[in-house]
Amino acid sequence: MAWRAPALAAVALAAVVLCAPVAAAPEPPQGAQFFPHLVYRSGPYAPYGIPLADGVADYLTLVNRRDGGIGGVPIAWEECDTGYNTDRGVDCYERLKAKGPTGAAAVLPLSTGITYALIERGAADHIPVFSSGYGRADVSDGRVFPYAVNAPASYWTGIDAAISHIATELGGTERLRGRKIAYVYHDSAFGKEPLPMLEALRGPLGFEMRSFPVAPPGLDQRAVWTQIARHYRPDYVILWGWGVQNSTALREAAAAGYPADRMIGVWWAGSELDVRPVGPAAVGYKAVAFHAAGADLPVIRAIRERVHAHGLGTGDPGQIGTVLYNRGVFNAAVLVEAIRTAQGKYGRRPLTGAQVAWGFDHLDLTAERLTDLGLDGFMQPLRITCADHEGIVPLHVQQWDGERWLDVSGPIEPRRALIRKLVTESARRFAAERKIEPRACD
Repeated sequence: MAWRAPALAAVALAAVVLCAPVAAAPEPPQGAQFFPHLVYRSGPYAPYGIPLADGVADYLTLVNRRDGGIGGVPIAWEECDTGYNTDRGVDCYERLKAKGPTGAAAVLPLSTGITYALIERGAADHIPVFSSGYGRADVSDGRVFPYAVNAPASYWTGIDAAISHIATELGGTERLRGRKIAYVYHDSAFGKEPLPMLEALRGPLGFEMRSFPVAPPGLDQRAVWTQIARHYRPDYVILWGWGVQNSTALREAAAAGYPADRMIGVWWAGSELDVRPVGPAAVGYKAVAFHAAGADLPVIRAIRERVHAHGLGTGDPGQIGTVLYNRGVFNAAVLVEAIRTAQGKYGRRPLTGAQVAWGFDHLDLTAERLTDLGLDGFMQPLRITCADHEGIVPLHVQQWDGERWLDVSGPIEPRRALIRKLVTESARRFAAERKIEPRACD
């Protein structure tokens, strides 16, 4: 275990620590903004966690190298390998939350299970838990969850986009009536999270739905796909999978005769790792997305030129521009801008978690601001408020053509009123159970 810092001239150094879950690590340098980064470079989901972690690290290195940090304050982060295990994730958080000159600015759990375990801990410690596109959907209500953020989209918004795209392919929302949709999901909190939204949509839109849970890791799916393709025969399948479950689903669907172009996945079932191992049988498969894929984007080019070209990159450069690598970049970019927003109120210095939470409450990434940051074409404008910790941005559907992911939908507008209604009701129940007094938001 050792510090690794990019060589910067006339700029304060930031550093990264890779720590084993039981090992001690040195303190971050004074004057740096610190946060713990919970990763899984080991364990059953390591092939998926590695590019995610690399994308985060490379973007933070870019900000340190290009800008001297956030407002001149260098960023220091410490990776702690959870192996995608919830108990290890909680242990990592507890050991790292007080590090740095002001403690943790925020935490990236990178796991729905770990997120569930950290939401109340983060609130008690005044440390934002940033679960971008995963975790509990109802933390969108910032009145009840002031220290949890799931921008830019929850699983409820994601499943809504999948249904909307299916309706578009059928020729309109009214054509959903009487159609069959199979929901194949990872049998965990992650896979069960969209079920309330599916139920809320099923009645009014008139489609039939049957759920098919798959026990993780998902290597045994033959019976599921036999049932789907030969007995249920749905018009579409929504795949809410993770890891090897996704490529296995595509293989078994093909073997059972179910076409890939009638399958649409969540954004965690829409990476190159899900489709490339399957070969031609994956061509036509679709997935919901909230950021762009590919390397021909200003921010990704900047990482190549300013980080990897100088030997400062993390991991395999061949992963640059892949879906999961870009998702790591997205996570880091939103976190950096929340801290930058908070600096506007509290000054250009290392900030506390409570101060960074204020930054999340007031984050406003306009199209113009995204262009200034080199994030144009990469992500949608995003505005978070005290009451809305999601932003509920329009989503896209991408399709695999055998070589790359292509946007085939354009922006899909969410059913904002319905999503917000469900979020408010669920958050209210959570607050009542925990005896939480929701904060007032202007």
